[in-house]
Amino acid sequence: MIRRVLVVCIGNICRSPMAEGLFRQALPDVQICSAGMSALVGHGADPIAVQIMAGAGVDIAAHRARMLTDAIARDADLILVMDDLQKQQISTQYPYVRGKVFRLAEATKQDIPDPYRQDPEVFRTVFSQIENGVNEWVKRINSIG
Repeated sequence: MIRRVLVVCIGNICRSPMAEGLFRQALPDVQICSAGMSALVGHGADPIAVQIMAGAGVDIAAHRARMLTDAIARDADLILVMDDLQKQQISTQYPYVRGKVFRLAEATKQDIPDPYRQDPEVFRTVFSQIENGVNEWVKRINSIG
């Protein structure tokens, strides 16, 4: 049974906070958190991400970026990353998590590009990919549990 889901990206201010917000809304009984591999620790979510999420009915304005740590990785039942390189890096850095690290868009075998410092249209495209990935994982998690 999956009780704790961790979503990881690079800075923990764009992709993973958006995914975290969507997961929290869809899976209220599951502990959802996010972290960054090179997090901009303490920074809020990117203003464009906050705006897009607000338009989807999800408030991520209070989000603060944090760094991925051994304890956070160890505590998760499922770790979802944005691309294959992140999956490899986490599996190398924390070998005990192998087998519970997957791409958010695993179902479509896609990497989700980083929209950081890009225009709102790129953020909207990335949001759509994240939303699709979250929806697929929600189905899988609900079928397990």
